[in-house]
Amino acid sequence: MSTVIAVLYLVLGNAQATRTAWIEDVLGLLPAIAYLVAASIERRGPTERFPLGLYRAVSIAYLVGATATLLVGVYLLAENGIKLLEREHPTIGLMSVAGHDVWGGWLMMSALLYSIVPPVILGHLKMPIAREIHDKPLMADAAMQKADWMTGVGAIVGIAGVGLGFWWADATAALLISLDIIRDGVRHVWRAMGDLADRIPHTVDRDKLHPAIGAATKAAMSVYGVRSAEVKLREEGHLLTGSVYAELADEEEVIGRLDKVRDAVEASDWRLYDIVVTPVHRGKL
Repeated sequence: MSTVIAVLYLVLGNAQATRTAWIEDVLGLLPAIAYLVAASIERRGPTERFPLGLYRAVSIAYLVGATATLLVGVYLLAENGIKLLEREHPTIGLMSVAGHDVWGGWLMMSALLYSIVPPVILGHLKMPIAREIHDKPLMADAAMQKADWMTGVGAIVGIAGVGLGFWWADATAALLISLDIIRDGVRHVWRAMGDLADRIPHTVDRDKLHPAIGAATKAAMSVYGVRSAEVKLREEGHLLTGSVYAELADEEEVIGRLDKVRDAVEASDWRLYDIVVTPVHRGKL
């Protein structure tokens, strides 16, 4: 990704579409950086100031990266919109390559074509890992990279349009790229805020209820002597914590049964930890 950013920077020129695509690629580093920083902080474990650990560092990193993406997208939308309203005509001049003058548009389109390939490959490679470890910053990074081909193609079309005499093609392409950045930012900001507000856990990609909820309920019900159970979970970074409310069939060996319920629930999915099991009276779930 660093090579993509460097190559695009060398051919930026005066084209808004190329500049906006370059900024999006720079932004694409934020989720990856946030993931690495959060993973490092998360491993520190409980401290005196944070006795419950720093697991939510992943959720905070997710919110920070998403907010930065959204704000830059709004800025680019306003900037490109103003240039379009002012009918600013971009100029793409000649560039010297090995002693030969070449129209800058060809170099820009070549660089943009290269910028499509690495992100798409990396995005496809990261997605299954993000699902497995339940990491939303990594999934946001993978999703942005997987869809990065649209940015490259849009910028290429805009530059080609300028070459054919359509002055507005460049700013229009840049506007569409800005809207794509904003769409990503809004979606991920909303999800990150939900996680920090203890929304019921969801999967990292399709935003469906996390299967660990059903697995935990089934595990609690499998313990002998449990009449019914209700599971309430929240996300703390990669992990899920919460409570299990169990209605017991009788009052025999209550403590032992509750311990078995907790062990069964935590064993049902590796993401579940620090589960509190509370007995309830019949009909009070």
